[in-house]
Amino acid sequence: MRAAAFAALLALPVLAAAEAGGPSQAPRNEIAGTWRMVSATLEQDGRIGRPYGLRPGGLLVFTEDMHFVEVLTDRDAPRFASDARGGGSDAENRRAMATSIGFYGTYTVDAQGRFSGNRVEGATFPNWVGAVRTTQQLQLTVEGDRLLEQFVRPDGGRVRAEFVRVR
Repeated sequence: MRAAAFAALLALPVLAAAEAGGPSQAPRNEIAGTWRMVSATLEQDGRIGRPYGLRPGGLLVFTEDMHFVEVLTDRDAPRFASDARGGGSDAENRRAMATSIGFYGTYTVDAQGRFSGNRVEGATFPNWVGAVRTTQQLQLTVEGDRLLEQFVRPDGGRVRAEFVRVR
């Protein structure tokens, strides 16, 4: 008798979903996955620069549980004279800060599964911690296996980066 009652309790969610027309499907999250940066530009004061060099490196990862990690670098950045982290010269530290960024946090998607915003929880640039970005400041557009990121910095600079999906 107990086994039958237990089996009936387990079946209730299945029966309820069937009566409601099946299990509800969340929209496909089109940005979930791992993306590799292939290009990046910064337009500011009428000039276009390459903030991560001619051969940018980096990954942008969006997890299914709505977290993200982004690390962007200049693959051609010269090594520091010292092998001790924190042992760089002022010039080396400036260059490293100017040509790389790492940050993480949470993100949201809209009803169609498209990126709708993020919140930065931690960053190598401390001023970004706590920042909330909507699609007014940050747009992520997916076209097949390409993702285009467009971001307006607080100083007005426009960053445009292109990523390809890692398979």
